[in-house]
Amino acid sequence: MIEGIRRRFIRIAVAVLSIAMILLAGIINVVNWFNVRSELMKTLENLSAQETNIQEGRKSPNRRQQNALDEARYFVALKTEDGEINLMGRTRIQSSSSDELKTIAGQALTSGKETGTIGNYLYMIRTGKRQDTMAILLNCETKMDSVRSLLLVSAVTCVGGILLAWLTMLLISSKAIQPMVQNVIRQKQFITDAGHELKTPLTVISANMDALSLSIDRNEWIEDTQKQVSNMRDLVNNLIYLSRMDEEGAVLQKETLNLSELVETQTESFQGMADFMGKEFRVDVRKDIQLTGERDALKRLISQLCENAIKYSPEGDTIELSLSQEGHTVRLVSENGLTERLSEDNLKHLFDRFYRPDASRSRESGGYGIGLSMARAIVERHEGRIFAEQTEAGRIRFVCEFPVKKARALTGHEA
Repeated sequence: MIEGIRRRFIRIAVAVLSIAMILLAGIINVVNWFNVRSELMKTLENLSAQETNIQEGRKSPNRRQQNALDEARYFVALKTEDGEINLMGRTRIQSSSSDELKTIAGQALTSGKETGTIGNYLYMIRTGKRQDTMAILLNCETKMDSVRSLLLVSAVTCVGGILLAWLTMLLISSKAIQPMVQNVIRQKQFITDAGHELKTPLTVISANMDALSLSIDRNEWIEDTQKQVSNMRDLVNNLIYLSRMDEEGAVLQKETLNLSELVETQTESFQGMADFMGKEFRVDVRKDIQLTGERDALKRLISQLCENAIKYSPEGDTIELSLSQEGHTVRLVSENGLTERLSEDNLKHLFDRFYRPDASRSRESGGYGIGLSMARAIVERHEGRIFAEQTEAGRIRFVCEFPVKKARALTGHEA
């Protein structure tokens, strides 16, 4: 449990930091891209005004814009009425041949757009006084390289930051969750100590009630007290057992056992209980399924699933319990009807301690809301998982899945 809390803490901390870093890097790159794009468009507009001699009503470029004009690598192409493309002022472009520049200009002039991008060039189309079409094409390669460089640096920084955060969390997480760990340890110790302390007075009360029942005729008050003492003793024992299953260093006495035989034997006693309550109990077990686990714990799990299904299913219901193996997974499934459908929120909390989703799961029915918590603890201690789901027919299904390992005897050590 404590290790699970530590892992969750690391995941949450790293996830929050990762999201923050990715958002920050994304915002920086988006803002940088819009700024570069805006600057390039402004430079292209100034070049267009300069080449077409349209200066009226325009503000003179400031120093930064003038520097951008002086450093701009661009060329101008003119398309005459007969469709011929001529280059003008190509002294700013030395790395490409005239044919290459004419091809790029032709694509811009036939694009049908006033502005756009072709490769590393940002272009703008203008119509002259003689109905000639002019294309001003600005080389943006240097600017785009800087945008891509910033994006790469941001990505590397994010990945490095996330890895560093993960390593840091691994080192300091134990100290960070130490107060929580101490509280959990104190709670477990309190439950164990209180449980043992309660056993003595419960034993005395039970012995006194037995003595009274021998000297007094049948009395409903004595019978009720004996029943409540029995319920209290079961609750205390279950709490102590659940606390033990949650202990990080607890060792299960595992062995390789025939789970099929264990399920068949353990469910026999519940057949009569189901018949007495007017319900049908069907058991479908695949033969010779082997599993490495603690016998007593698995017996308690099977009993809990059976008891839960019989107690909380409606009268006349058919209860089904099955055991099967699919590949390297053993599935123990219990299914029963419901008096009414459960909400998604109820399904999420079914395995919480002392949780009862409806009035039918009351103390009067003998439940304290820790049975499914105990079932989950047992399954997880066997490296499996348990979950609940509702079928379309309005029934509830509890599924326990265990990983299958090579059969080998274990003495006091986990697989």
